[in-house]
Amino acid sequence: MGSALLSELATEILIPVCAVIGIAFSLVQWFLVSRVKLTHERPSSSNDKKNGFNDYLIEEEEGINDQSVVAKCADIQNAISEGATSFLFTEYQYVGVFMIAFAILIFLFLGSVEGFSTKSQPCTYDSQKTCKPALATAVFSTVSFLLGAITSILSGFLGMKIATYANARTTLEARKGVGKAFITAFRSGAVMGFLLAANGLLVLYVAINLFKLYYGDDWEGLFEAITGYGLGGSSMALFGRVGGGIYTKAADVGADLVGKVERNIPEDDPRNPAVIADNVGDNVGDIAGMGSDLFGSYAESSCAALVVASISSFGINHEFTAMLYPLLISSMGILVCLITTLFATDFFEIKAVKEIEPALKKQLIISTVLMTVGIAIITWIALPSSFTIYDFGSQKVVKNWQLFLCVGVGLWAGLIIGFVTEYYTSNAYSPVQDVADSCRTGAATNVIFGLALGYKSVIIPIFAIAVSIFVSFSFAAMYGIAVAALGMLSTIATGLAIDAYGPISDNAGGIAEMAGMSHRIRERTDALDAAGNTTAAIGKGFAIGSAALVSLALFGAFVSRAAISTVDVLTPKVFIGLIVGAMLPYWFSAMTMKSVGSAALKMVEEVRRQFNTIPGIMEGHAKPDYATCVKISTDASIKEMIPPGALVMLTPLIVGTFFGVETLSGVLAGSLVSGVQIAISASNTGGAWDNAKKYIEAGASEHARTLGPKGSEPHKAAVIGDTIGDPLKDTSGPSLNILIKLMAVESLVFAPFFATHGGLLFKIF
Repeated sequence: MGSALLSELATEILIPVCAVIGIAFSLVQWFLVSRVKLTHERPSSSNDKKNGFNDYLIEEEEGINDQSVVAKCADIQNAISEGATSFLFTEYQYVGVFMIAFAILIFLFLGSVEGFSTKSQPCTYDSQKTCKPALATAVFSTVSFLLGAITSILSGFLGMKIATYANARTTLEARKGVGKAFITAFRSGAVMGFLLAANGLLVLYVAINLFKLYYGDDWEGLFEAITGYGLGGSSMALFGRVGGGIYTKAADVGADLVGKVERNIPEDDPRNPAVIADNVGDNVGDIAGMGSDLFGSYAESSCAALVVASISSFGINHEFTAMLYPLLISSMGILVCLITTLFATDFFEIKAVKEIEPALKKQLIISTVLMTVGIAIITWIALPSSFTIYDFGSQKVVKNWQLFLCVGVGLWAGLIIGFVTEYYTSNAYSPVQDVADSCRTGAATNVIFGLALGYKSVIIPIFAIAVSIFVSFSFAAMYGIAVAALGMLSTIATGLAIDAYGPISDNAGGIAEMAGMSHRIRERTDALDAAGNTTAAIGKGFAIGSAALVSLALFGAFVSRAAISTVDVLTPKVFIGLIVGAMLPYWFSAMTMKSVGSAALKMVEEVRRQFNTIPGIMEGHAKPDYATCVKISTDASIKEMIPPGALVMLTPLIVGTFFGVETLSGVLAGSLVSGVQIAISASNTGGAWDNAKKYIEAGASEHARTLGPKGSEPHKAAVIGDTIGDPLKDTSGPSLNILIKLMAVESLVFAPFFATHGGLLFKIF
């Protein structure tokens, strides 16, 4: 069937080199951000026209280069950074206990498949050969689970640190113009994007090579053990997303309801006691949570592709270069995203507010076009012209150009989902403007229009996902779907840079308000934030779309591993799983939204108490007690994240053990189908409500001015809509994509146990 042009040695060198380039590039971006000083320094030379004396004179004329303003920015940044670090350390203590307990569970369940025997077993694909015992799979799956979990935690933590490092620097750069502030925020996002993509790739590559020392030619066992990496990544992401989402929205809702609606003070006003907790929440929810989430998607899609490939011609014939095709795609993605980032930070300069959003959209288009070429090159050099892929019990012959189309269709489907999300959530287009217009008649019509928009926004993304599934499955069965998911995630570094840019800009605006900077500075940071709001919605769209493909790929790997030839929905065992699985996203959403509601209630009561009992807050003479609000958010999120997390983690174990693999396959299919719809509609509804409020506040058009200004009745209705949408777009919606992925990867890891010992109830009756 031919062999790959790229040698095994070249593959061994190329993947780690690309990962190291990604890490080096992120460090360079961090260094450039760090050159913005958080101290009051008068430039020594007047020759530096770009960043020097001329800028300084302008700032002096505007009266905004006051030493106290710079010091205030530094103090606020420190408070946000300390709050975020404190929360994550508290969260990771609880998560660490879970991580150790679940690692023990993996070892016990998988080790018991063959009664903890150390004897080699006949291989699945060739009974004449012997493969490593199930006990080895148990040990190495446990190790890869811990590796994935630690990498996920590290990804979230590093992202949060760079975001809290950059927010005040973005504010200070806004004094020199919107272009410089944009570059600082975007570079900071790029640090997170490249660190995460490169670390995820490097750790997975090193793990495969270390495991290979033990497994040798038993590639089926090797890549089955590697699936624990995806499980570790996603289980940490679940707690990061849910815990961070509850934290940020409890603070946000509390700050908005009392500050903006009851007291009629601006957003991020330093008189509001919940304002620091709100800014901390942006980092722990949208940065740390999102980072862990997309790392989980990347790890799982790679693992799903590797598992299916290990029982195809790549694995059976031990073709190392072709086997690592998923990792080569990710390596190419890092190089493509590196070039793409330079378009935003070095090749073109932003001079006006209206150029911000187009610049971010160009990032998506440039990275997609370049990546299409990159995929073609990798497919040509890394794959033989013809090979076989495992297809539910048989081997399907596939051409390399067909696999290129599988990856390509996933990549372009991601771009379509991104632009559809933007259309439904940006206030530059009619859907959000219609929602804003509906505020004329009060909050009720705003809510009705927002819900309708969210439901309608599901249509095109679902068709894009459906086309991706049909094309990729037709060409290369479940392997095709796995690499389509990888295609969607191949530009993850750019996607994360755009996504992290949003919370950094949001924090920058908050710091400008709290530091008492001029209205002109606040306008610039608001413009950055409005663009970031839309790009955050695009990021969530990517995450949900990729989760659907990843989940389906993992489902296929699970069905193959559990030796199920067909999943027949007409059998009672499967159908009961299907209907229960479809219910789980609703149950999960109810838990997370109620958690936000109860945490927000405590926050509202505390903010009201401070306004009523601390004299001089409203006049600005007394300082609010920010620490108590931070503590309320921290305590509530830690306590409330446990039940939803338990629901997701325990469901596959209970269903697989007591009802068997057929019922579990139904549960996975049901949760995937309903979870994707709810996740997209929830995220887009919340994003639309948020931007409808910002549309009224900005008053940039004649239509917007008829609805405003701040404090008008339509504006109050918009604030209520935004408050309802907060838990939808930042807690329930984004967490659902982890639910559908995590249950699928957990089922895959435990598939040998379920296939051997599962279905206890059906065996009894």
